[in-house]
Amino acid sequence: MHDIHEANRIAIIILEHYNNNKFKKLKSINIELGSIVEHGEDILPENLDFNLKMILKDIIDDDTKINIKKVKRDSWKLVSIEGE
Repeated sequence: MHDIHEANRIAIIILEHYNNNKFKKLKSINIELGSIVEHGEDILPENLDFNLKMILKDIIDDDTKINIKKVKRDSWKLVSIEGE
């Protein structure tokens, strides 16, 4: 769980969008993930997915799609959030 810090940064932005749009449910989260090294290891999409689900457990459910696309850059980008 070396990448929990980066997941936390992303979760804060997701929560802001969730609250600002007064969503009751998140349908999907789309993220582009570049090569980000945290504590000597590259953040993997599956680890980021796990950590986001853990951090955001109060606002996502089994139907929420978290799509993480690996891209060639050295940062991440929150592409879109869909909710109801």
